[in-house]
Amino acid sequence: MTFMKQFSALLRMNLAGLPSRIGLVCTIIIGVACAVGVLVSMLAMGVGAWREAMGTVRADRAVVMSADLPSPNQSRLTKDVAASIHDLPGIRRNAKGEPIAVSALGVFVQARARDGGAVGFPIFGVTPGLADYMPELKLTSGRLFQPGLRELIASNKCTQQFTGFRVGDERPMRGGEWVVVGNFDLGQTEGSCAVYGDADTIMSAFGRTTFSQVAVMLRTEESFGELARAIRADPALHLTVKHQAQVAEEDNRQLSGILNFVSYFVGTIMALAATVGAANSLYAIVDGRRRELATLRALGFDSVAIVASVLLESIVLALPGALLGALVAWLLFDGFLASPLGTSFRLAVTPPLALLGLGWALAIGLFSGLLPAVRASRVPVTDGLRAT
Repeated sequence: MTFMKQFSALLRMNLAGLPSRIGLVCTIIIGVACAVGVLVSMLAMGVGAWREAMGTVRADRAVVMSADLPSPNQSRLTKDVAASIHDLPGIRRNAKGEPIAVSALGVFVQARARDGGAVGFPIFGVTPGLADYMPELKLTSGRLFQPGLRELIASNKCTQQFTGFRVGDERPMRGGEWVVVGNFDLGQTEGSCAVYGDADTIMSAFGRTTFSQVAVMLRTEESFGELARAIRADPALHLTVKHQAQVAEEDNRQLSGILNFVSYFVGTIMALAATVGAANSLYAIVDGRRRELATLRALGFDSVAIVASVLLESIVLALPGALLGALVAWLLFDGFLASPLGTSFRLAVTPPLALLGLGWALAIGLFSGLLPAVRASRVPVTDGLRAT
């Protein structure tokens, strides 16, 4: 009998006997489902955080900052340099013919969380043109801040997380009392708390003399190259320009890295536990079939075919566990609102994550079945002869 015929016959026998070992089979499936469900659910946080970070990103927006620096937070642009950027080519103009370019800086302040704790977060000072640059900014109450006044606008996320950010609230900061004059949403994203005020007023109050970046709206997506060439043509500026998407990815890299590390760490522990549990169940299945396996070996069945059939049986048993784990993760956590490290996003259980969970389950099935398969191939032939 050829190897494939032996393998097919053994696999059919293995699968046909599963109903008589339903308890052990369910142990394997549930263990794999738990491992896959935990991994997919936790990785869904990283996907959700990435979607949140990229939710308001547009291909026709770019950020100009100091050259040779990893992020805009470390950039320093004088007022003269920032003003010169507004006149560079490739920048879109509004209905008044003014370039859509917003110079910005961030200052950290303390806020009282609704749970009682104090949290630090940035308030951004921006020059006029914020509404043109961010058309997705929709006021839900109040109005925009006025230049030259100690006025702020805060996202609705701030009102949910902290006290003192509703329209009409006064916040004691440097320079006196700052009045919240508007609340807004940013498209469909959950986001973190975002607060904007007049750049010159914030600079004066906090003793700052430089901007950190200039955010520009491009005429078209292809205008990025035109703007980049103009910046390179004047080395005295010592500037660099990045796509908004690149800046958002760099800002989100640390959070995504933390979430993915924790996800794979916990997922690996769960996978090891599932592998050990499945291996124990498969050992029990093999021990229950010792006479059957010995008889098959006495009839001439090859040990390699026995190993392959047990391995494939283990992998087949892992498949429903993968599907069940991914389904439970999707039903329970897809769209679930999470708020780690001061930001908020909705978990996203996506098809690529389900496929990753499937690969995770196949690996569990392979490794858990390896030693029991070898044991099955080494059952002494005398066991079968004794049973006869």
